[in-house]
Amino acid sequence: MMGRQVTGREQLFYTFSMEDHVPANHLLRGIHQFLDLSAFRTHLEPFYSPIGRPSIDPELMVRMLVVGYCFGIRSERRLCEEVHLNLAYRWFCRLGLEDPVPDHSTFSKNRHGRFRDSEAFRKLFESVLSRCMAEGLVRGEGFGTDASIIKADAQRQRGVPGDQPIDWGNPEEATRPVREYIAALEQENDPEKSPKCVSLTDPAATWTAAPGGPAFFAYSTNYLVDLQAGIIVDVEASAVNKAAEVDATKAMMNRVEDRFGMKPGRFVGDTNYGSAAMVGWLVDEKNIAPHVSIADKTQRQDGTLSSNEFVWDEAANEYRCPEGKALRHNWRPFTTPRTHITKKDTIVFRSSKFDCVGCHMKDQCCPSTPIRKIARSIHEEARDAVRQIATTEAYKQSRKDRKKVEMLFAHLKRVLQLDKLRLRGFTGANDEFLMAATVQNLRRMAMWLMPQTSEAKLIPA
Repeated sequence: MMGRQVTGREQLFYTFSMEDHVPANHLLRGIHQFLDLSAFRTHLEPFYSPIGRPSIDPELMVRMLVVGYCFGIRSERRLCEEVHLNLAYRWFCRLGLEDPVPDHSTFSKNRHGRFRDSEAFRKLFESVLSRCMAEGLVRGEGFGTDASIIKADAQRQRGVPGDQPIDWGNPEEATRPVREYIAALEQENDPEKSPKCVSLTDPAATWTAAPGGPAFFAYSTNYLVDLQAGIIVDVEASAVNKAAEVDATKAMMNRVEDRFGMKPGRFVGDTNYGSAAMVGWLVDEKNIAPHVSIADKTQRQDGTLSSNEFVWDEAANEYRCPEGKALRHNWRPFTTPRTHITKKDTIVFRSSKFDCVGCHMKDQCCPSTPIRKIARSIHEEARDAVRQIATTEAYKQSRKDRKKVEMLFAHLKRVLQLDKLRLRGFTGANDEFLMAATVQNLRRMAMWLMPQTSEAKLIPA
């Protein structure tokens, strides 16, 4: 006989426990096991008044943000609705069935206030990283780095040419991103180069067409990753250009060393981090082996002799051509000693015109110039060390390990849905990147360390 659902019966008493309705293998159970916010709460105490009406618990707001970033819920208004309806979200946020969910405006007020003043998201990220270290997921033997472009919350139509004067109006009435941009300009005083296009909505964003296609406004998120388990040890927002990304990497390396005492034995990166200055910094200052591809433009393609066919004589501080003739950076003594270092941090070595004029190899060496010149970087010894590392098996393994950083960016955009920012300015970008990296580390801990069986594996989403 076909059954029929009976409705309209109201019970006087209910026995209900959310603990029984959240699956044992739910991802949030794993994250809950490794998320300890006691230090975070202590860190925020000085930023709250000792009197007045009690505020929304900051731990509740952080747990809700973790849920939002973990499951790709980009809108805070929608996040509040999801937490209100989803039992697993309520359980993770420690809300009962009848407990109210905070209004979405609470997040904005706290983010632009005490959270930013106290660097709360940086504190949260470092506390999660400390837990990863305590669980043995961070070895510190090798770090990998890379940058990924994330679109800014700025429309292309709101851009103006950067080489034209812009009237920002009264700074006190301007938006927060505009005030931050003006303050940065005043601090820099005289920028070397004007940007091609400036957004009136988010002036700090970079106008770029690097990924291909139409240009847009964006920021770069820079990850420094421990290569054992792919744990993010630091994250930094930067402008979208190679120099800014390299500077961000240096800042992350120094910060990790200062705060956690970690300095890797090897550093893994792509050609962007193989500049002479970066390699020299790693080898000479940090004593770290760079497993990178160096940017080498000395190889000639016109059939003439390349620089590597000249022998460097360290004792004499000169090059020797295939005919045994010297190339020196100075052929006469100077009353005042000179470094001969150019603006590109190179020293130019030149041959003697008398040696070249009658040489039978001139057409193979310098057919269109009277002498041969070789520009030697002041970091050439460090570059030679990198060339040597590139011949080892460890370097081949490092090229494979570098994929762990790229996979984190793919996870960031495809699973966490962070392909476009919601917050503006460098502070907003840093807040979003820190929260996303924190959640990625929490997910990695949960997936790696939660006990799993063939019958019940952790539900990722």
